[in-house]
Order: sequence, then C-alpha cells, then structure tokens
Amino acid sequence: MYAILDIETTGGQFNEEGITEIAIYKFDGHEIVDQFISLVNPEIPIQPFVVKLTGINNEMLRSAPKFFEVAKRIIEITNDCIVVAHNASFDYRILRTEFRRLGYTFQAKTLCTVELSKKLLPEQPSHSLGKLVRALGIPMSDRHRASGDALATIKLFKILLEKDLEKSIVKDLIKLEIEKGITPKLLDIISHLPSTTGVYYIHNEKGNLIYIGKSRNIRKRLNQHFTGTSAKCKKIQSQVFAVTYEETGSELIALLKESQEIKINKPILNRAQRKSIFQLALYAEKDDKGYINLKLQKADGRKREITSFTSIQEGKNALFNITAHYNLCQRLNGLYQSKTNCFQYSIKECDGACMGLESPEVYNARVNEFIEKNSFENQSMILLDRGRNISERSAVLIENGIYKGYAFYDLNYQVNNIDILRNIIIPMQNNRDTKNIIKGQLRKSKTIKTLNF
Repeated sequence: MYAILDIETTGGQFNEEGITEIAIYKFDGHEIVDQFISLVNPEIPIQPFVVKLTGINNEMLRSAPKFFEVAKRIIEITNDCIVVAHNASFDYRILRTEFRRLGYTFQAKTLCTVELSKKLLPEQPSHSLGKLVRALGIPMSDRHRASGDALATIKLFKILLEKDLEKSIVKDLIKLEIEKGITPKLLDIISHLPSTTGVYYIHNEKGNLIYIGKSRNIRKRLNQHFTGTSAKCKKIQSQVFAVTYEETGSELIALLKESQEIKINKPILNRAQRKSIFQLALYAEKDDKGYINLKLQKADGRKREITSFTSIQEGKNALFNITAHYNLCQRLNGLYQSKTNCFQYSIKECDGACMGLESPEVYNARVNEFIEKNSFENQSMILLDRGRNISERSAVLIENGIYKGYAFYDLNYQVNNIDILRNIIIPMQNNRDTKNIIKGQLRKSKTIKTLNF
C-alpha cells in the first residue's frame, strides 16, 4: 500500500517552516482506497511569495485545525504504507519536523517520483512535476495546492509503475510485507484479486518473481493455479507468498506484457516461455503454375514468414478462416488432400487453383491482399483497444513497421498528439514474438481499431 503525499508550507528558514495544507491519498497500486485533505494552521505567518504561489493566505488558515489536531489521522492513513511524493525528501522532512515538535518520532519508507522519473523517464529534459505532467498529457488542476499536486503525482506514479518492467517498485513493497511477517493464505490472496483482464505476478517469500501469467479473468486463473494438481501448480502452491497484478483491459496488451516481462525477469516457473512460443509459421510459395500457396511449416528464421502460431491446431484453424474470408482454394493451401473436397468451388475434380477457372493474377491478388493486411512492414499505426476502466482506452504504437510499446490514455489529445503519445508509451522490445502476438490479435479481436498516421 502507498500513501501519496503532498504538503504546502509557509516557507522560511530551514526546519522552521510550518505546514499550511496536506493531502494524502492511500493508493493500492490500482485505485485510491482512502484520502485525507486539510488546511493546517501553522501558527506562524506565510511568506508573501508562497501566498502568491499557492493562493493560501493567513486569513484562510485562522479557523483551520492545528497540526496536533490532524496528527492522529496522518498516522492512521500512512500506517503500513510506503510514502510516495514528488521530491519526497522535502515532504518527509517537513512531516518528521512537525511530529518531532509534538515529541513523536514519525518513520516510514519513502519513494521519490523525481528519482523514479529520472530512472524510468530519462529522456525528459525536466523532472519537475509541472513539466512532467505537461509532457505526459496528464490533466491537472489546482497546481501548487496539496490535493491537485497529490492527484497529479498518483497519475505520474501509475505511469512509472507501468514503465518499471523489472518490477523493482513492487518487489520493494513485497519485501516490506515480508519484514512485517505478513503471510496471507491462498484464499486471502484470491479474495483481493479482480475478475478482469491483465497480467499477474506470483512472488515467493523472498519477494522474487517465480511466475508471470496473463488472463482475461485474473481471479479465476489464480484459483486454477491454487487448486490444480499439475507439477507446476503444486510448485506455485508451495512457494507463493504474494500475488500482484496489473489490469490491462486489453488482451493484446496483456499478451505483450506477459511475453516481454517473462524474458526480462526470467521467473523460474516460466522456463518454457522464455524462448519463442511460436513454433509454426505460415509462408507464401508459388507453385509451378504461378499460383501462390499458403503453407504451414515449422518456423524457420531464414525464411520470411507471414505470421506464426503456437500449435498445429491453431495454425489450421487460422488458415481455414483465412481461405474462407479471402475465397482461396483450401486444397491448394494444404487443408484438403483429396480432390473431392475443394472448399472454394465444391467440384469433384480440383487441380491447383480449381482447374484454372481463375488466372494466377486474379487468384494471387486475393492472396496478396491477405499478406498485405497481415504485414505492417514500413507502416505507422496506432492500435486502439479497451482500457482498464470505462473512461480509459489503450494504444499500441507501431512506427515504420517497428513495435514501439503501449500506453493508456484518458483524453483524445494524448493519442492524437504523437509527441505526448511517445512520452507516455511504455517502451517494449520489437521481436518476432511481439509481431506475431499483434498479428494474431488483429486476426481474432473484434474490439481493436487501427489508426494510420
């Protein structure tokens, strides 16, 4: 659990400042679960430049509670949390100073979004909160007020969690729970998981990732792991300490995240998935009569493939749908060996492209239409899909045929402004697996929309 914090002060000499406003949002990594916002009477005058900056003046604070009156609530909402703030050393120092004046030692682990953004957003010229939210297209109101700045920090923190592909932030949170001796039972873990699409991460008692998976129903899938009798399920049941997750809404993004994060983190129980899962590929070959044949063969990196599949059955099902959709001869493409079963023309004597009823040029035009649609080489496009909630959408960016990454956005200008989109994109590797995942979802999904640019 995180306590996202922002404090406004009177200004003045070091360690003599007083708090004028405080906002704390308790955040579970996905949504706000509690909040505390209050003006505070610092009992000392506010510096004139601070009044101008924040709009908070001495008159506004006369009837506000003093710090000792809100101290208990601050302890309650930050208990067992990592305190997160933009320039955390400042906010944490101010908070500890105020508690010290009351004779109490306030202690908490902290995370600084300035330092995180320097690590995870190194391309940004400035890491101030104002400039970061503008660059990332984060909507912001009440700048230099505690609540406005804290809410903007939450949105920034969400992006940083997404960009942390090595999961170092989440691992630190799990280690904090381990230090406290929190060992949830399997039923407790299940009860806190959503029944939504996303990626889940299974951690052992050291906080290490032992398994990464994706599902259209995270809770149901984990329940299968925890009740299964396979060797892998039994290992998960014996080693699991905690489960974290990231909702994606989009199955495409869940598949892409799962593929890359397994390769980066190398969980011990994902051994089989560290290499390419696509063992079968679809190739185009011209026969001696000039007709293009679509052939399912074992994947060969030396040959140019159209798309790939994880199994023979998946490949045959896809090829059946392709030949039906593009009106192609199934026997010519290896689906039927007997001349009595020609899908396209349903005649008993089928030879090649159905006894030459079509010229190679006419027939091949339809084959090339399929090949072109399933290849995004040298194309630039954005694939739009569901987001994590009803007000959000997701975007997958492809530039000049290269998969760049994905992002979630709330506002149209974030996806229509390519510079902002590049800033909020979670960068991902462009490899054979990612290309084939995208091609496969474009074939299957009815929700993905393509925006060419």
